[in-house]
Amino acid sequence: MLPGRRPRSMTSTRSVAGEMFLLQVLIVALLIVAATITLLIQARNDRFQAARDRSLAAAEAFSHSPGLAQTIQGPDPSRVLQPQTEAARRQGGVDFIVVMNRNGIRYTHPEPKEIGHKFVGTIGPSLAGRTTVEKVNGPLGEELQVVVPVKDSNGRVVGLVSSGLRASRVSSDAEQMLPAFLGVGGGALALATGGTALVTRRLRRQTHGLGPAEITSMYEHHDAVLHAVREGVVIVSGDGRILLANDEARRLLDLPADIEGSAVASLGLAPRMAELLASRRVATDEVLPVGDRLLAVNQRPTDRRGGPPGSVATLRDSTELRALAGKAEVARSRLRLLYDASVAIGTSLDVQRTAAELTEVAAPRFGDYVTVDLAEAVLRGEEPLISSEVPEMRRVAIGGVRDDHPLIPVGEIHVFAPPTAEAKGFIDGHPVLINSLDGSLALGIQDVHRTRAVLDYGFHSLIVVPLKARGVLMGIVKFWRTGDSPPFEEDDVSLAEELASLAAVCIDNARRFTHEHATAVTLQHSLLPRGLPEQSALDVAYRYLPAQAGVGGDWFDVIPLPGARVALVVGDVVGHGLHAAATMGRLRTAVLNFSSLDLPPDELLWHLDELVGRIDQEAADAAGDAPIAGATCLYAIYDAASGVCNLARAGHPLPALVYPDGTVEYPDLPAGPPLGLGGLPFEAAELRLPVGSSLVLYTDGLVEDRKRDIDTGLRILRDTLATCGRAPQQTCDAVLSALLKASQNDDIALLVARTRMLEPDRIAEWDVPSDPSAVAPVRAEVTRQLTRWGLGGTVFTTELIISELITNAIRHATGPIRVRVLRDRTLICEVSDASSTSPHLRYAAAEDEGGRGLFLVAQFADRWGTRYTPGGKVIWAELPLDGTPSFDFALLDDPFSEKPLSEARS
Repeated sequence: MLPGRRPRSMTSTRSVAGEMFLLQVLIVALLIVAATITLLIQARNDRFQAARDRSLAAAEAFSHSPGLAQTIQGPDPSRVLQPQTEAARRQGGVDFIVVMNRNGIRYTHPEPKEIGHKFVGTIGPSLAGRTTVEKVNGPLGEELQVVVPVKDSNGRVVGLVSSGLRASRVSSDAEQMLPAFLGVGGGALALATGGTALVTRRLRRQTHGLGPAEITSMYEHHDAVLHAVREGVVIVSGDGRILLANDEARRLLDLPADIEGSAVASLGLAPRMAELLASRRVATDEVLPVGDRLLAVNQRPTDRRGGPPGSVATLRDSTELRALAGKAEVARSRLRLLYDASVAIGTSLDVQRTAAELTEVAAPRFGDYVTVDLAEAVLRGEEPLISSEVPEMRRVAIGGVRDDHPLIPVGEIHVFAPPTAEAKGFIDGHPVLINSLDGSLALGIQDVHRTRAVLDYGFHSLIVVPLKARGVLMGIVKFWRTGDSPPFEEDDVSLAEELASLAAVCIDNARRFTHEHATAVTLQHSLLPRGLPEQSALDVAYRYLPAQAGVGGDWFDVIPLPGARVALVVGDVVGHGLHAAATMGRLRTAVLNFSSLDLPPDELLWHLDELVGRIDQEAADAAGDAPIAGATCLYAIYDAASGVCNLARAGHPLPALVYPDGTVEYPDLPAGPPLGLGGLPFEAAELRLPVGSSLVLYTDGLVEDRKRDIDTGLRILRDTLATCGRAPQQTCDAVLSALLKASQNDDIALLVARTRMLEPDRIAEWDVPSDPSAVAPVRAEVTRQLTRWGLGGTVFTTELIISELITNAIRHATGPIRVRVLRDRTLICEVSDASSTSPHLRYAAAEDEGGRGLFLVAQFADRWGTRYTPGGKVIWAELPLDGTPSFDFALLDDPFSEKPLSEARS
């Protein structure tokens, strides 16, 4: 056995002997198992073949018994056949003979209780005239049964006969021989095992328990150790003689080729090396000088595990390794610094935060202090102007080992003096290395006291690197060393440039984002409402918060409508950036235009959906990869005269309705598809809102983000709104306080509108018969109502407008005519009829009998128009409450009239 190896058992498969032993035993065992399996299969086949033959013979014999067919068809087959089948069963040596009808109902069975029950087995083939053989679990247990048909004289199957045996009754001679065969096989296995063990024992002694692969590997490793490794190996015997020395050991120790058998003391080695090799003591990486080399020696004795006395030593040249190790450590630390910088710098698109990340990474690992100065334009997202002078710089970040330094603090604006290294580096765009700081010209500090403080603090070395990316000079980064730190060298400049270059790209990305974000925010704010319009129907408050990461396309609007009504709009365009903001502006303008037509909410959304589809088509025609301008929108119209609110939405979140008692609900409005899908209708819903109710409209950025699903946001919103008596401004503040997060990823538009209603005494209505004679009485009623309201100055103008509108309705419209006068911020006159035809303003010729009435209405009223209702239309006109017309009566003078109308206006 080899020294130091643990003995292996004879049956170990890792040795040659074990493999041979196991192979022979397996061969014998497989032969015995194969023979046993063959015998068992043969016995099983014999058993079932015998059972089949016996059952088939008994069934065939009984099925051909004379008169069996007539008996089956007789009145009581069981009484006649049961004794016959039992006698035939005993005579035929089977376990059962069963006679049954075509439906499988037994007439006979060895166990009388089974008579009359359904036969267990397959009878279909036998009904067709064939014989069926199968194995089933029947009343007697596991059975092998045969089913044959019983035919009458015409060959028709009138019944069935089944016969069979229990499988356990049939046996063969092979099963009786099985014990003897197994005994013979076991003896053969024991004999073969004994002979194999004897052969294996001898083989194990000759191979020392090694396997074939180990024997081959042992010689390969021996050759590799001697000739391939770059490490010397010396084996010394117990009496101090060299037993083996490989090529590398001869080279390192300058030994001759034939030294095996020579004493260590006679080789002329260095005293310390000769003493170590002869002593057989343990040594671990002990460095010994041998000539001009430093050798690291490891030595271990060979007799610690029962081996022969002696020692083995390994030698390694560490002269160059020590120098390389120092350089490798420096390179490794620099690579690690660059890797950490690539991960840590640029985690946000904030210019100042990116600069601070550079100082956090580089100080104190590269410089004791690191400062970053940027041009003022960079902080605004702009590019610094190219000139021969250094612009004003703002210190944006400082990192260092201590906080009591005298350097320029963060936030202070300063200008580098023209002769300084900082100014030169910024203008030229190249790094500057200052090995020794001496005075203000090196420091770039015009303040003499600060210069002295910096030098007294211990700053002694500096690298100035301009921050330049994509040809844009943005600022300067300075790496400082102080105290006992070694001064910067030329090799440090390249690392400083790498750090500055990495940070410059990230700062430029942040600068460009700042510029684009500011541009988008400016565009977005220019497209959003500048303030709330004057109206009396709602008390409105709003909040708009753009996203921190990018401007989106959320918008809102409050649009006064005629008839003391107000439209509320909240929308959200898909995506972020300038495209979303521009699309938002187009949609808001479209809503303003459509609302001027006084369209119902569902019709307005339909027109808006068509517009979004056209925008998408235009973008697709211009560029195939243009973003889709999808959007959601909620449009509501509140009527202060009736307290009714009509709403429709296109894929937008449900509004929240807060009742005066603090109850909050999300009204069930038809969802409608998002804008831009096309081809799908929108539905409007009607809500009656009590005075003092609040309608809360919002975009999804308020209630949904990446860390909170929309259901949670809606629940928080409901809980926050469940307070009565709050003004809209207070409601906005409470909602944002509850739902706004520190990191806002989407725009938020919030609109809170508390309802008001016109008092009944500010509304006057009259039904007008479709008769020209009814105009005068209605005009008189209007005059009396205006007098009660104290609006006597508006009587003439109002009478004129009411007269013209009623006359127009009587002449051109059908159905009931109704007049309504509202006193709001203006005086509103409305005439409704059942016609859907709208009058048009035109110039009447001198010979025309009509066409001047609507022209008079348009000239005397501040505004007028038509809106359609489910029952017809309403023509309305608004007049100022002070009764002052904005019309020149001279425009109405008729050249053919004897008295100008401008003189008869009073």
